Amino acid sequence: MSRSAAPTHLRFDHHTATSPVLGIGTAAPRLSWQTPSADAGWAQTAYELEIVRGDAAPQTHVVESADQVLVAWPGDPLASREQATVRVRVRGVEWSEWSDPAVVEAGLLSTDDWSARFVTPREIGGQDSPAPLLNGEFELPDGIVKARLYATAHGTYVPTLNGRRVGDHELAPGWTAYQFRLRYQTYDVTDLVRSGANQLEFLLGNGWYRGRLGFKDQRALYGDRLAVLAQLEVTTASGEVVVVGSDGEWTARESAITADDIYDGQSTDLRLTSPAATPVDVLDADLGLLVAPDGPPVRITDVLPAKELTTSPAGKLLVDFGQNVVGRVRLTVRGGAAGDEIVLRHAEVLDEGELGVRPLRTAKATDTYVLAGPDEVTLESELTFHGFRYAEVTGVGNLAAEDIEAVVLGSDLTRTGWFESSNETLDRFHENVVWGMRGNFLDVPTDCPQRDERLGWTGDIQVFSPSASFLFDSAGFLTNWLADLAAEQHKDGSVPYVIPDVLRDPGPATAAWGDAATIVPWVVYERTGDSALLARQLPSMKAWVDRMVDLAGENLLWSGGFQFGDWLDPTAPPDNAAAAKADPDVIATAHLARSADVVARAAEVVGDADLAREYGELAAGVRRAFAAEYTTEGGRVLSDAPTTYALALQWALLPTGEQRQGAAERLADLVRASGFRISTGFVGTPLIADALADTGHSDLAYRLLMQTGCPSWLYAVTMGATTVWERWDSMLPDGSINPGQMTSFNHYALGAVADWMHRRVAGLAPGDPGYRTIVVDPLPTAGLTKASARHLTPYGEASVAWNRADGQFRLSVTVPVGSTATVRVPGATDAVSVGHGTHEWTADDPYAEAPPLPADATIRQLMDHEASWDSLVAVAIEKEVVTDDAVLAARLTRYLDQPATQLTSVAGARAFSPSAEALQAELDRLLNR
Repeated sequence: MSRSAAPTHLRFDHHTATSPVLGIGTAAPRLSWQTPSADAGWAQTAYELEIVRGDAAPQTHVVESADQVLVAWPGDPLASREQATVRVRVRGVEWSEWSDPAVVEAGLLSTDDWSARFVTPREIGGQDSPAPLLNGEFELPDGIVKARLYATAHGTYVPTLNGRRVGDHELAPGWTAYQFRLRYQTYDVTDLVRSGANQLEFLLGNGWYRGRLGFKDQRALYGDRLAVLAQLEVTTASGEVVVVGSDGEWTARESAITADDIYDGQSTDLRLTSPAATPVDVLDADLGLLVAPDGPPVRITDVLPAKELTTSPAGKLLVDFGQNVVGRVRLTVRGGAAGDEIVLRHAEVLDEGELGVRPLRTAKATDTYVLAGPDEVTLESELTFHGFRYAEVTGVGNLAAEDIEAVVLGSDLTRTGWFESSNETLDRFHENVVWGMRGNFLDVPTDCPQRDERLGWTGDIQVFSPSASFLFDSAGFLTNWLADLAAEQHKDGSVPYVIPDVLRDPGPATAAWGDAATIVPWVVYERTGDSALLARQLPSMKAWVDRMVDLAGENLLWSGGFQFGDWLDPTAPPDNAAAAKADPDVIATAHLARSADVVARAAEVVGDADLAREYGELAAGVRRAFAAEYTTEGGRVLSDAPTTYALALQWALLPTGEQRQGAAERLADLVRASGFRISTGFVGTPLIADALADTGHSDLAYRLLMQTGCPSWLYAVTMGATTVWERWDSMLPDGSINPGQMTSFNHYALGAVADWMHRRVAGLAPGDPGYRTIVVDPLPTAGLTKASARHLTPYGEASVAWNRADGQFRLSVTVPVGSTATVRVPGATDAVSVGHGTHEWTADDPYAEAPPLPADATIRQLMDHEASWDSLVAVAIEKEVVTDDAVLAARLTRYLDQPATQLTSVAGARAFSPSAEALQAELDRLLNR
């Protein structure tokens, strides 16, 4: 009889923490679980939930349903502070065993639950003063069995209770749109409290609340006084509950941290002793802004040892950690004298052997310490973070590698996605994408982590959200960010360029950036199945599209006004990243069509048929307007740029098959003309590989992906990059830093192609939302002998692996219980549907033999024959006909239909010259003439 194992991985909403989940902000959290194994053919037909609340008898709820992801809470809502223990079992024909119990505990769900008040230093703690320590002292009874600390701050806070660190959160409470939403944290401090006298202390930092933010040299954007809100609730064995909280009786004193700023760093004087306590003021702050976290906190996620210590040309001690990271340096010193100063400077790259600090712009990224004496001390700056691979250390003699390490910080997201191939450079690029996400997903999805910016740019996360959702469980993280987006959206529907909005520009409305309001929630829904998020965000999504329509007018063509456009198109000059080849009006109108379509689909999911019809008709109208204004009957798209073709092809903006075919061929020719170099910016980069592959040009998509010349995805890897760069050429081939004033070596946006690597190179993609069905459609290539991906879906681990060997193509697919997969084996006529388990196929290798170059080949065919093209390019470079392959390709652009025999004459080689003769001889050899 068909059976299944007991369910595992019981979770609440999008919280990934192991049981117990404390301080959840929803009274009726949705539940998800996985069935780790089951007999073939088994399918869930029902589930039973057992909920135990306090001393009450267990309540069970049987639901006839195959659902197991984000199912509704079946019982009465939780009250504030209430704890429940949940188990689940599932039925196919017979019931499984029960899952292990999982515990969830509600936070403070109402403002009435707070008796504590925000307190702030009265006489100390000013903007340019030492970081304050706020202190509360209180007595507690005997017999304590449970203790919870609820805390938040204006600024960042580090809590200690009776001299011991509370929790492991870093830079708490994190960064939200503080004027609308302020997160509080819940800590289990049962092991830290004691009967009798207790002391609770908070170190406060400027953080995002009061420190520098943005590139306009702004400070104290949210307020000029640091403050803390803390409420400790203790339960005794007798059932007595004692509540103590921050109030006017608390005191404040100065710490040894004399300055702290996220951009500039932290200064600490260890000689300073604790001064006398000073009074505090109680602030009349709005407790209605308090919310519980949706995702994990910032934590220390890794510690990396020093790889190499060297001396720079200027005599500076440099430490290379071998990886561009986000965090801080931990340094152990001994033997110094009182008053000795140690200085740590940080940078991502070296410039002529010294720290490359120009890309930091005005951010000092410097930590300093003044020693109190010769005793061994470990130095670490808790109130700041930096983006760096290198650190310059002064003031330390005889530094050993084991005395210094890099402490990596980031939102503590669970890794869920992996990719491997037979190409080490491609795999290193994928690892760079992972590290870029780790560094920039520090509470907010930032653009970069090192310079005077570090902002939640909407355009970056809009293009990267599919990759992010595969690599890490980022649903709670993005759910929180989207709540801030909706809160900060303007009344007219405009979406700020950055969220949280510190730029505060009037009427911000630009395509691709504002479209984060529609596309990011849709991506989260597609990857997790969270339809409730769509329902929550739909007003925001609709408002953005309505704003676009207002700007477009009756003809539905959004033209004129400011646009970022195809930002950082590689042809744009260093000082003007918006000067892309793609027409910004084309991009804007295409995004209007795309977002209107997304709103229509979202409305359909949440059951609003009228809204779905309205915005479906709007999307169709914009497509017609786009085609009439910006395309020709033959498929040319205005501005003749790869990005505009990719948009038109992928978003169904070309109404006829002839137009689509013409656009596809033109896009392919543009890729050839670029010498198979990338020629898209932020907007086109996530789409171009799909646009090529979906129109029969997968070989060209791979030529782009595997290119190592500049610009390309792999170029940075050949230059030693360990994260994805902001610009295709953030570092020039000669090793110098791009001269532009905006250059970062840790941006994830251009790494958005990782999603194509997961879906098409390996072949693992979501079908129905939340991976209820999986699409397996690998795209083999002669350039790879194997590729694989695995992903921890809401149902369990799914994986795809293929390899080419001995004339055979072998495919292995693992489907988790609860999912099915539609599998397309290369060369097969029809797709097949399979259930859970591991399945394997063998087929003829489509690339077992390389096809010969035809003797009557055109120049286009010669360029497409990679081996022949590479051989010809090598001769052309050797004989100095051209300097590189891109130059040769550009010369051939207008002659692609000409016979390959004419290549020498059109390539610019002088007739009868030795160069021309050598090039012609190689050409004749390739054509077997």
